[in-house]
This record gives sequence, structure tokens and C-alpha cells, in this order.
Amino acid sequence: MDELIEKAARIILDSKLTIALTGAGISVESGIPDFRSKGGLWDRFDPEEYATIWAFREDPEKVWQMLKEMEETVDSARPNESHLGLGELERMGLLKSVITQNVDNLHQEGGSRDVIEYHGNSRSLVCLQCGKRYDYQEKKGEYPPRCVCTKILKPNVVFFGEGIPVEAMTRSSQLASTCQALLIVGTSAVVSPFNILPRQAKQAGSKIIEINLERTVLTDHITDIFLQGKASEKVSQVVSAVKQLREA
Repeated sequence: MDELIEKAARIILDSKLTIALTGAGISVESGIPDFRSKGGLWDRFDPEEYATIWAFREDPEKVWQMLKEMEETVDSARPNESHLGLGELERMGLLKSVITQNVDNLHQEGGSRDVIEYHGNSRSLVCLQCGKRYDYQEKKGEYPPRCVCTKILKPNVVFFGEGIPVEAMTRSSQLASTCQALLIVGTSAVVSPFNILPRQAKQAGSKIIEINLERTVLTDHITDIFLQGKASEKVSQVVSAVKQLREA
């Protein structure tokens, strides 16, 4: 067993409260490109034109040109081994919650039940006029989808210019401030206010396990164990090591 993998597994086994923070990097292997990467959404759609709440209110039909492409990409995605691995850790009673910046619902599809969505979930739609909500399946293939009140629906995700849901922020902060182990998977956690969470955990004395393809701003400053590589590969290795050590 790899020494770093074993250390990470022991930290998880010894922890009374473990949480995970995830970002775009965990879903890339499921076929969802990072919005900011080359070939990502922001490469083709200027976020100032398509991704602000003001743009949506002014011209929702235009914004749905981008949202349609995003929905089609998410529709074809399936949970990968990293999503499944975190779901398995939760079922084993070793992972309390996943706090994610992603809006793709893949954690839930991968078996996680306690998922805090910092930026919402694209699998639901909301009417800004009357507040009625829909599952995206109810409006699938309808572009742009409309409410019974005739207004164009908005995905229940956080656009630029909108606040992070208060409940998500509050609960995330509480967990980060009390956890004993923190898994960071597929994110450099630089976007505010999400970037506060790793530092809160560190200040609370939490052990930080980071899984990323490349070193990040976190690696040299707060990370205790850095596992460099694909999320699916490293999460799977950690879960396997946890099982081996638990059975030993």
C-alpha cells in the first residue's frame, strides 16, 4: 500500500467528523469540462453576457442558448469512481457531508445523501416571477422552458450577481469549523467565499487531504497530505485502503 494513501486512510479512520470539498475537477472525468478551461463554457460564452443574473433577467432566451448546451452536457454525464467512492465512504459512516461547487447532481447519483450545494443544482428549475419550482425532467426538450405563469424558467443555480444560499453557507461553515479531517477533491478552492472553508478547517485543527491533478495554492500552505493525480484513481485508492485497514 502506498505510504501517502495509507496515511490518508488512517486520518479518515481516526476522524470523528470528516467532510469533503469538491469542485469542477471531480466531474471532468465524467465528461463535464471545467467552465474556465480551454473548451469550457466560458471559452464560447462570455460570462458577462450569459452568466449574470442581470443578463438572465434582461434576455433569458439568449441565456438559454448557453444553458441548453450545459444541460445537454450534464445529461450525458455519469458519476465516476470519485463520486462513487465518496458515496461509499458516507455509507460506511466515515464521511459526514460533501460540500460541492458543482451543479451537476453527480454526487447524489453517485450515492451521496448529504450534499451541500454551494452553487445550486441544474437539475431543478425555478420561476423568478411566481416562485414555482420544477424538476428539469418535467421541461426536458422545452427551450426555453416556461412556467405555467408563462415566464421563462431559470435553473436553480447561482448566477454571477446572486448570493450563495444562506443555508449552504451556514452549514458549510459549521462543518468546516468542527471537522477533524477534510478531503479536498478537484478544486483549488480559490473562489470566494468557498475559499474560506479550507482555512476554517485548518484553524480548527483538521487534517487536510488534497487530491488534485496539479499543486494548488493550498498545497504548500494548509495541505497535510497531497495526492497528485486523477480524482477517480486517488479516491478509489483511499477507499480501498480504508477498507483494508478497517478489516485488518
